[in-house]
Parts: sequence; C-alpha cells; structure tokens
Amino acid sequence: MAPSVEVIEVGSAVRPPLKWAGGKRWLVPHILPFWRAERHRRLVEPLCGGLAVALSLMPERALLNDINPHTINFYCWLKKGLRITLRMENEKSFFYECRRRFNSVVADGHGDSKEAASLFYYLNRTCYNGLCRFNRKGEFNVPFGRYKNIRYKCDFTEYRRVLAKWDFTCGDFEKVELDAEDFVYADPPYDVEFTQYAKNVFSWKDQERLGCWVARHAGPAIMSNQATARIKSLYRQLGFELLPLKGPRLISCTGDRTPEDEVLAVRKVSASV
Repeated sequence: MAPSVEVIEVGSAVRPPLKWAGGKRWLVPHILPFWRAERHRRLVEPLCGGLAVALSLMPERALLNDINPHTINFYCWLKKGLRITLRMENEKSFFYECRRRFNSVVADGHGDSKEAASLFYYLNRTCYNGLCRFNRKGEFNVPFGRYKNIRYKCDFTEYRRVLAKWDFTCGDFEKVELDAEDFVYADPPYDVEFTQYAKNVFSWKDQERLGCWVARHAGPAIMSNQATARIKSLYRQLGFELLPLKGPRLISCTGDRTPEDEVLAVRKVSASV
C-alpha cells in the first residue's frame, strides 16, 4: 500500500538549472517517504537527467550519472562555480548561430570546455521545450523555441556549495559502481514503442537491462516509468512493489493535458543492509 503523500516543502535554495522534458520534480513527494529513513545513504541516479530529484532530496553525498556528456560537462562546471560570460538572446538567427558554434566546439574535441557548457545552457533555455536531442552525427539539432521572454542566468556560483560532495560520471548505467548501502533512484525514458527520438534510443532491451541491474542492488531502490503493461509485468517479475500514480503530461503537440498513468516501483532494504 502506498504511503500517504504529505504537503511538504522539498528542495534546496537552488532550482534545477536546465529545462528538462519529462522532469520528475512532481514525483518527489512520492519518493520522499522512502528517502526520509534512508537519507544517511548516498543517493545514486544512473540516469540523472535534469537533477530535479537530487536537488529536491538534497542528499549529503550523491553519485549522478548520465549518458549525455554535454549534460554532465555542464554539471561539472556548475560544481566549479560556473559564470557565463557569453551573450545570450532569445532571437532566432542568433540561436542558430550558437547552435552551429556549439556543434563546432564539440566536433573540434572541446566538448568538456567552459564554452561548451555555457553554450549548452543557452541552447537548453532557448530551444523548443527544453528538449535535448542529437542526430546520428552527434550534433545538437533541436529547433528554436517559442518563448516570449526568457530569464537567463549567468552566475551559478551558489551551486558550488550544493554540489560539493556530489560526483558526476558519464556513461552507460551498468558502469556505475554501486555500494551495497546506496539508495538508487532510476528514471529511464518512458517505455514508448517505435520511438526514434535521439541518436541512441533507449530500447526495450535497455528497459530490461536497467530493471535487472537495479534489482540486483542490495540496498533500497526505486524506479519510475510509464505504466505500460510490459513495464508493470517486468517490474513485478523483478520483485518490486508497484505504486500506481497519475503524472502530468508535460509535452504534447496536440495540447492534450490528460494525466499519464505512471508507476513507482519500490524495493525496500532489509535491516541487515
């Protein structure tokens, strides 16, 4: 049975710095009852995305991984106290100029630079719906957005204190080195069949691989996903307790805002771990 969801204040003095399609800040009140008793543990997110959950739970220690090197490069510069000195404008031709510059910087082997991190932030804030999409050549290809006004941030020095004991890695989730006592939260891309959304599609085999990887972890673990029949079947077979949820439909080309059926898959830990 799902624990009651309290009206609570969560989060830190800093908000997630990036726009993120499918962000899970709304899910934090459902995760928090499980996290409270385990907050002495290290939080590990093998697919950390926009950092909404980590910046809401505010663990003292965290290991945050993502397959996207540009996201992780931006977070690594945040940890250093990033100050953006590049010009930023909500203007179409300037956006495409910066998009070409970003792809050129990356192609020249400087994807880990401050300039790359700064351009990535600008593109994220200005592009359509904050999407993060790359073509088969590894080039950022999201079009210009439709925002009337955008508030850009230049000084990120306050993140240096928040992220001081957080480690960031980039790579496949199975390469993340877990300790038995870690608290794992995994939020894979929605289980949507026949999706060709990015250069590296998260396939059904990846859904199975992630589920099995999390299920092998000795410590407490939570996964979230769209509540498709095969996802619920997979998580049940792996021994998770399933909690049905209604999640917001954040992006829809038709304007449909009907809540999504989602599921929280929970595996608590025995007292010996």
